[in-house]
Amino acid sequence: MSETAWIDKIVPRADVVKRAARIGAEIRNIKLSGDLPDQTIAAINDLLLKHKVIFFRDQGHLDDAEQERFALRFGKLVPHPTLGASKGTASILELDSARFRVDLWHSDGTFMGAYPKITVLRGVVIPPFGGDTVWSNTAAAYLALPQPLQRLADELWAVHTNDYGVRPGTSDVDKKYYDEVFTSTIYETEHPTVRVHPETGERALVLGYYVQRFVGIPKYDGQKLLDLLQSHVTAPENTVRWNWKESDVAIWDNRATQHYAVNDYGDVRRIVRRATINGDLPISVDGRCSVTRVKTNKQAPARIT
Repeated sequence: MSETAWIDKIVPRADVVKRAARIGAEIRNIKLSGDLPDQTIAAINDLLLKHKVIFFRDQGHLDDAEQERFALRFGKLVPHPTLGASKGTASILELDSARFRVDLWHSDGTFMGAYPKITVLRGVVIPPFGGDTVWSNTAAAYLALPQPLQRLADELWAVHTNDYGVRPGTSDVDKKYYDEVFTSTIYETEHPTVRVHPETGERALVLGYYVQRFVGIPKYDGQKLLDLLQSHVTAPENTVRWNWKESDVAIWDNRATQHYAVNDYGDVRRIVRRATINGDLPISVDGRCSVTRVKTNKQAPARIT
């Protein structure tokens, strides 16, 4: 039996539809639930490692509890470290466009050390137009770098923080939410710019909006370098775009992707709910682990870890 033949027996090849050459696949004819057989969960996990993000249509039977029961099959659920979780759940975070819009390239939670390894997102209220999400394969982006840039990236470390500041034009309400909730605890974590994936062995870039600076590089040069490397992450050939419908579910490997929620739906409401699965400390190509240098509660002194 070939390496993937067992997957074909559980999830027929005809039900796995690639959405782009380097990232993304839709899996059809599966009803997600916490009662799926272990072999089906294992097959979904293998397809996730291969395609980086996978999509499921027509999952209207899922509520918050069922979403978490399904997500729990992939590991321990963890809430957002400052926003917390919806009442009665372990990790559900409601992303409501009336409160904030995450229209920036990022991997979830990289300001923490062991940031989430997998995110499960469910469409609840979807605009009649716009509101797509775009994902990028950061392992493919690394492979596309010229070798001199790969060697440079292998040696770089970057500080990620949730205290990145509000953008111009942010409303007073959103500024207050940022100050009092999102940055109620401030994190600064040093990550390798290239992490070795713990399950596939691939090298993937760890970048995105939470990067504050590169260690040992002046700010001006560091910004130019970040722009250069990030441009490979967001190159169209490394991305896939999903047009949401209500009750869709997307699952992605947060260790090897970035994503961007497109803010092109005006004043129409958009609500999605996410569950996150606990990750592990990134490891650099030379075997060093990420380190959280600062974890500061605004009401308490900083703690160095």
